[in-house]
Amino acid sequence: MNKQTESAWKYHDLTKHSYWSVRTQAHYLDWDNRPYPFKVYPAIEALKLSPELAQTGVPALAAVAATTIDAAQSKPTLDQLTAILYYSSGVTKKKTFPGGEIYFRAAACAGALYPVETYLVCGAIEGLGAGVYHFNAGDFALRRLRTGDHRGAIVAATGSEESIAHAPVILVHTAITWRSTWKYRDRAYRYHFWDDGMIAANALAMAASHHLHARVVMGFVEEDVNPLLDIDGERELALSLLAIGRDTEIEKASTPERLNLETVPLSKSQVDYPSIQEMHRASSLQNADEVARWRSSEFTRKESQAASPVIPLRIPSPDTLPGDGIEDVIVRRGSTRRFARKAISFEHLSIILDRATRGIEFDFAAEQLNDIYLIINAVDGLDPGAYFYRREERALELLRTGDFRERAAYLTLEQELAGDASATVFFMADLNALLERFGNRGYRMAQMEAGIIGGRMYLAAYTLRRGATGLTFYDDEVTEFFSPHAAGKNCMLVVSLGVAGKRPIL
Repeated sequence: MNKQTESAWKYHDLTKHSYWSVRTQAHYLDWDNRPYPFKVYPAIEALKLSPELAQTGVPALAAVAATTIDAAQSKPTLDQLTAILYYSSGVTKKKTFPGGEIYFRAAACAGALYPVETYLVCGAIEGLGAGVYHFNAGDFALRRLRTGDHRGAIVAATGSEESIAHAPVILVHTAITWRSTWKYRDRAYRYHFWDDGMIAANALAMAASHHLHARVVMGFVEEDVNPLLDIDGERELALSLLAIGRDTEIEKASTPERLNLETVPLSKSQVDYPSIQEMHRASSLQNADEVARWRSSEFTRKESQAASPVIPLRIPSPDTLPGDGIEDVIVRRGSTRRFARKAISFEHLSIILDRATRGIEFDFAAEQLNDIYLIINAVDGLDPGAYFYRREERALELLRTGDFRERAAYLTLEQELAGDASATVFFMADLNALLERFGNRGYRMAQMEAGIIGGRMYLAAYTLRRGATGLTFYDDEVTEFFSPHAAGKNCMLVVSLGVAGKRPIL
């Protein structure tokens, strides 16, 4: 089914936003039926994690830009693993409202709905026995679902992917779809990978800070992973794996049967969205041989010659960059709700673009899936206008000049944030080429990469004491705005950057 790419196009077209779709498909939130943000196993004892978190003090801009750690062996301790869990998926803030409480997490999430769950599959490490565990951010605890070393089942499910086969710890990220569909309905499947990518961006930065090898693995057999985690693969979906550390090679093993463990219902009732289940099935891989074929596919972007002189990024010398530690930045990070219509420097924009796009350690052969387009409203040293980021050259290509504040706001579902921001970044992928190479799974990959780069932009922006926020968009109109340069490409994600503060009276 993965090669039957009409499934991806069917889902993508179904979930496009347009001026008319948002006005003719009214949706009202049932606040009394809002899903609970934590997965609870009432019969399993909690293994509380220590609140005394390991601090690396590694500068955030260095951690964000790190790609891979070469280490013959790097086995995390429980203290290091606890820090990675907290700074990627933990609760960092809590706010009380008349309608209840909202628990804000370490990574940004669409609508603060937090559909992503984290599981650990590990051998014995310092402070923790071998097993399969679920991480609950609400009470900052692990719950052991299975005893013993089950990493071999993940090795088999990935077709013996090299980093998984040597990983002391494997994090598995899933999404409980109802948490997002409650608000976003069919489009929520896209957001699952944005949300997972944001978490992965933090986790990769934290692993690098602890000098641990880490790789995001997107190729695996869902039907072999689901029973191990005791999830159904329909209401809770396996999204990605993260190999952490490096140890001796693990042998493949079979997947055990489901446990059918009791969990607390998320809400009084739940609405299913068949389009998401269909898309997930259509982009699933059926066996290790199919995983191997998928992983052997290569993808190379074709970048045309610039039609106008390019503007090299203006990156300050490393010794002048802020040295804020990665842990402090993650805790400080938020999602900016208002921009002040003030300019940021070209140096700051350059740092954000450079650090966020240094490369990601994936298990597939592709250097970059998304192209980056920008609408510049107020950046000192740049004319307002539309730009394309030439990643290999670390330079911006001016597509056309103009004041596009109103257009930026319109393209992002008529939200003032993009019009008030200093710059808005559009991640755009050539889905035709991606689906041809990777099948329907290419759709997941493009969304995930956009989420990781977007998450890095958040961290870089907050290091510089700037604001950032993720936005949704009118799909086809974004392509039209950046065409002819972006003809044939599809928008995956939007992130606005700028100076946080009150919007001036205009």
